[in-house]
Amino acid sequence: MTDSKPSVAFIGTGIMGAPIAGHILDAGYPLTVYNRTKAKADDLVARGAAWAASPAEAAAGADVVFTMVGYPEDVEELYLAKDGLLASSKPGATLIDLTTSSPDLARDISKLAEVSERHAFDCPVTGGEPGAVAGTLTLICGATEEQVEPLRPLLETFGAQIFCFGEAGRGQAAKLCNQVALASSMVGMADTLALAEQSGLDVDLTLKMIQDGTGRTGALESLAPKALAGDYQPAFMVEHFLKDIRLALSLAEEEGGLALPGADTALSLYETLGAIGGGRMGTQAITLLYADEATAAAQGLDWSRVHPGGDDADGVTAASAPERPEA
Repeated sequence: MTDSKPSVAFIGTGIMGAPIAGHILDAGYPLTVYNRTKAKADDLVARGAAWAASPAEAAAGADVVFTMVGYPEDVEELYLAKDGLLASSKPGATLIDLTTSSPDLARDISKLAEVSERHAFDCPVTGGEPGAVAGTLTLICGATEEQVEPLRPLLETFGAQIFCFGEAGRGQAAKLCNQVALASSMVGMADTLALAEQSGLDVDLTLKMIQDGTGRTGALESLAPKALAGDYQPAFMVEHFLKDIRLALSLAEEEGGLALPGADTALSLYETLGAIGGGRMGTQAITLLYADEATAAAQGLDWSRVHPGGDDADGVTAASAPERPEA
């Protein structure tokens, strides 16, 4: 790279990708964008980003390529296909995956990138849509400080903190640790609200009391108020959180058969929420599992989709799903 700003490609301008790319653009970096649904990139193009008709076209001339897609299989296809990013990017380019994905896949991509004279590392983020919009995300890098340093000004356009875990794949593993902590916190949040309401407490006052003490969590701080207001719009979708919990449980099993009962409980509850139609809601919708059927139905959830002894769209059965808590 020269002293001028490196050219950047951004692939995946969804809920979080679009505001991240916007910060990069606002900082004066030459930016090319691609998204499967072009409309989700229209605002960036209107603001001065170049549009590419494919990921390969977006990456072809870029010094740095960011990707933020949905699932590990999307990452694998994007990077490793015959016309994928490892083939279409230019030698010397740095490829940075912001997706929460598989540590093994991140290691494979990094190794193959080095063989093909590119550089790649995993850099999942945390902070949700609000952090992406504010440019205050936490970046979790599977790279060394030395590898990240030349890119720091670019990364700081959308990140408030950057943590380097030393080698490819470890960024993903560290992000999954974050998701495990969040999973148990979300169950605790839902339990807390249900118990406070059942006990006839002033729920807002109860939350203030907890947040001033040792029970404080990010879930109670940022997501409980949304749930209480009936706001279930996704800053982070249930179906993506399910992906993350499953990745974490798989990693725990692969690395030594470690049991994670908190994450297991969260997985069961979120699978039930997905099964009754909540897959594309925000993670705070877990609280609807504690609501009466009329309240759940008003939000588009349908408990009849969990059929006794039968499979539903998410592979959950009434036998395996937790019983719906009474309101």
